[in-house]
Amino acid sequence: MGAKDEKKAQAKKQGFFKGVAAEFKKIIWPDKMTLTKQTTAVLVVSIVLGVIIKIVDMLIQLGLSIIV
Repeated sequence: MGAKDEKKAQAKKQGFFKGVAAEFKKIIWPDKMTLTKQTTAVLVVSIVLGVIIKIVDMLIQLGLSIIV
């Protein structure tokens, strides 16, 4: 009974990895230009949001310092 269970488990593992391999073959990787544009967009948005958060933080600190 143990050997059958081991074979079933092995078959499930192989099936899983075959499925993963099949899914990886479906991936369409971006070309260099697309990757560069997307990376630039992420960096710009991150920097802009960081600046906005810093400005809001400074305004809150200024407001609290006036109140206290």
